[in-house]
Amino acid sequence: MKALVATEYQALDRLALADRPMPSAGPGELVLKVEAAALNPLDLALVTGAARELYPVRHPLVVGMDVAGTVEEVGAGVVGYAPGDPVLAFVGQAGAVAEYTVAAPGPRLAPRPPGLDAVRAAALPESGMTAVCLLRAVGLRAGESVLVVGATGGIGLYAVQLAHSLGARVIATATAQDAAYVRELGAADTVDYRERDVVQETLTLVPAGVDVVVDLVNRGDGLAESARAARPGGRLVSPLYGPPDLGREVSPVYIGSFTSEPGDLESLARRAADGTLRVEIGARYPFAEAVTAVTDFATKHIRGKVVVTVP
Repeated sequence: MKALVATEYQALDRLALADRPMPSAGPGELVLKVEAAALNPLDLALVTGAARELYPVRHPLVVGMDVAGTVEEVGAGVVGYAPGDPVLAFVGQAGAVAEYTVAAPGPRLAPRPPGLDAVRAAALPESGMTAVCLLRAVGLRAGESVLVVGATGGIGLYAVQLAHSLGARVIATATAQDAAYVRELGAADTVDYRERDVVQETLTLVPAGVDVVVDLVNRGDGLAESARAARPGGRLVSPLYGPPDLGREVSPVYIGSFTSEPGDLESLARRAADGTLRVEIGARYPFAEAVTAVTDFATKHIRGKVVVTVP
């Protein structure tokens, strides 16, 4: 089979479509025929080695972790799935930008409901489940206010919608051209991070400070700066690591990787299928242009998810 492969830690433009052995389903595994695969920032860091200390890679690496397709083969001991079933999954370093991949039953694999096409389904697993995990970890509640920094990225677009659905007042960072769209997703207010100081604008909107800051962009001392938008005793949550003390009794919650719970992915898929959760596809590439998809994802401002379709 063909797959997008990194043979070592390397520059993104040195990736190539290459032959890899056809996977087989071991006990407790499924082989999936891939229809679409979505890219995430972690994919870039795995290729270049920027994340090697936290996530070491065994080469050759097949790029991508989010996939939608159909069950091709069912391994021993697997129940509830049969060949031909449409599914979506987070497959980790098994690799998603390929003609076939391997997945395991559990909370990171879900049936794909009618009405949810493969492209939108592939855009859900990592970003959607991370957004769920972040809001759950910080305990966001109805009536609270939340600033989402990085609201137009893959995770951010879901975080805005899920926070709004919980009954929170959402303030989201967005450029002028994206502001109307982010408001449609549920943001009550937007802050143009290119033109304004995000913290100062947020404190103008909520003088006492927001209850929660969800920062999907900054790391290290940058998170301490974002925390100034939180009220004393508020919370900050981030998938990137930062200082243990943010001052003013603002509690930091750092999530290095999402911890999915049973039903999370199924719920996201159902909501996407019935239209109550919008999935934004910022760019779509055919399998033959997978290397371009990766380099564009790394270098261009793309609202939403980048998806590679596989014939």
